[in-house]
Amino acid sequence: MSVSRDQLHRFSKQSCEAIDLVEDLGVRGDAHAGTLVQHRSRVRRDPNQPNLRQVHLIQGALLDEARDAGHDIGPGSLGENILTSGVDLLALPEGTRLHLGGASVRLTGLRNPCRQIDEHSRGLLKVVVRRVDGVASDSDVELGPTGGVQSVDGVGIVRRAGVMAVVERSGTVRPGDAIEVELPPQPHTPLTPV
Repeated sequence: MSVSRDQLHRFSKQSCEAIDLVEDLGVRGDAHAGTLVQHRSRVRRDPNQPNLRQVHLIQGALLDEARDAGHDIGPGSLGENILTSGVDLLALPEGTRLHLGGASVRLTGLRNPCRQIDEHSRGLLKVVVRRVDGVASDSDVELGPTGGVQSVDGVGIVRRAGVMAVVERSGTVRPGDAIEVELPPQPHTPLTPV
């Protein structure tokens, strides 16, 4: 649906006509590109970790849901590089390859939503996380010691803020490019926060 990048470490990214994915690095011209971890909170913990969060993908339906809940949000607002349609990203297993626009990425895990989402738009964190049991809650989302979401009302959550990937084959990605899904061999491992 759209592609975005930003050279600076800001929460949101700027929509653009195309992004270049570079093997083993990420999105050319994006602050999160690199072989080693680039997310500031993770760099503070250990700057020598491999970068498993080179590319951030989100389903367009999440933005629709956020707008329906009253949030002024659009492509790139949640810091995603690629906004998709027609693929249930959250249901895919770890190691799934997505082929798009001549490039290929491998899914490494889920984005763990953090307080920055609520700083961007108050109450948005409740849209991107849900109790695992499906029960609606008016309670605040509970953050863990590293700032990521752990639970709501002491109940585990479903993280819906997108998936993270590494670039395995360089190429250019544009809005409207088809996405081909290549599942890894069985047994499949569900995505977990990365």
